Amino acid sequence: MEVRGPVMCVLLMCYIFGHIITSHNSCFIEAGSSSKYGDLEIEKKRTINKPAVKIIKTIHGEKYGCVDFFKQPAFDHPSMKNHTYHYKKGETNDTGFGYLWENGVGCPIGTVPIRRITKDDILGLNSLEDIYTPRSSYNTTTYGTSDPYYDQHHFAVGRTPNKGMVFNGATMELCITAPKVKPSQFSSARLHIQMGDDFIQMGITVNPLLYKDDQPRLFVYTKAGGQQCYNHQCDVGMISVREDYPMGMSMLPASERANGNWWFEFGKDADEIGFWPSNLFRQSSGNYVEWGGEVFTASLPGPQMGYGIFPFEHIRYDAYVKRVAILDDNYNFDTKVDYMESFSDDNAGYKVIDFVKSEFQDAGHIIFYGGPGLDH
Repeated sequence: MEVRGPVMCVLLMCYIFGHIITSHNSCFIEAGSSSKYGDLEIEKKRTINKPAVKIIKTIHGEKYGCVDFFKQPAFDHPSMKNHTYHYKKGETNDTGFGYLWENGVGCPIGTVPIRRITKDDILGLNSLEDIYTPRSSYNTTTYGTSDPYYDQHHFAVGRTPNKGMVFNGATMELCITAPKVKPSQFSSARLHIQMGDDFIQMGITVNPLLYKDDQPRLFVYTKAGGQQCYNHQCDVGMISVREDYPMGMSMLPASERANGNWWFEFGKDADEIGFWPSNLFRQSSGNYVEWGGEVFTASLPGPQMGYGIFPFEHIRYDAYVKRVAILDDNYNFDTKVDYMESFSDDNAGYKVIDFVKSEFQDAGHIIFYGGPGLDH
């Protein structure tokens, strides 16, 4: 039986011009209620909800605030105080993504849609603190990195070797899957580009704490200068530039870096969705890149990855990442990436196969990944 889903494209390139209380049981975490945050602290954190011109709903009934472009959370970052960013916008709404909204349009011109943060969001996501946050496979003990939670994050990825290389971008297309997870787990398929201690991730995740459901949804995650967050939830989050594109939808993204900034783009026409100012990051280029699946286990059994089956090298049945490419230190596109290595930290639960076969030539460099999870 064929189990293929829709395909999503991701492009991350660089062009330089001019909380839940935790109890430990056999090294795993169980969710409980939180008492860490009082009402005052919660209200303080809810200031991430900027004043909105109006509240609109997606076709799925989710509320977004239409926030003035320059009042986005990211503009609160100290580095943006003297920022003179000018984004050329049209005089009328570009409704390319209007079909995602009840009103058929999105937000008014000069504003951007930002998902409203609730008390439950704060108690849920912040309670797990650093335990729950996305990371790269390089955080495991493979390269001697000390991560106290490495045994709860698992990976099945293709990745560039840790050999002092420089990368100015990366691309991928991936199929959208809906792996089964428990409320305190997540399962993602993503592109990860590491810049020293900082990184950007983007892709699709099933993340009940983040999105309050078990649907695969679009996400971006930023770690920069000691801060980290999903989407727009802190001042190092992405700056949106469209009035009709809601972060958190299950969409087909792409991204690119231009004018010294990292850019997120979408679709065949590479519509600009948002960006991260380059001065957020402590270095301008990437040290390594990885493509594929990441899960957070929390408790056994572990979550599924991909379609919840081990890959067997067939594009019609396996979860995959295809058309993998990088932009190298000389700004040349490398679509072979023949020096890539495959990595899975626990083959009992998740596996990865990285290769190009003649029958999949139109897919370019392809990575098959997935698994039923640990203790399945």
